[in-house]
Amino acid sequence: MPWYFENDRSIYMQLVEQIQNRIATGYYPPGSRLASVRDLAQEAEVNPNTMQRALAELERMELVHSQRTAGRFVTEDEGRIQSMKRETVKKAIHSFLEQMAHLGFEKDEILDLIREEQEVTENEQ
Repeated sequence: MPWYFENDRSIYMQLVEQIQNRIATGYYPPGSRLASVRDLAQEAEVNPNTMQRALAELERMELVHSQRTAGRFVTEDEGRIQSMKRETVKKAIHSFLEQMAHLGFEKDEILDLIREEQEVTENEQ
């Protein structure tokens, strides 16, 4: 899975988000061992200190934990992972609704557009 970065936000926060996404999608399964800070930093082409900061934030969020000599591991707490997924989705929905409001759409119009798009997607499958 490639790493990607945008210029409008800090690399550290983008790393946190991308690792969260990898946990949410099962790319990093619960209980799995993460590569070393140096290896992850090299893979993402970022400074190891930046990767360390991102991993420390993920530990603070209880999505990752350290074992003294064994490295870092993804939490096995499925409830914590589900909670993180819900938080991520809520943020995305909030951002979407703000954008739609700025474009002048009302709640009913937004819901109609979502239903229409869902039908299109179902028909394509």
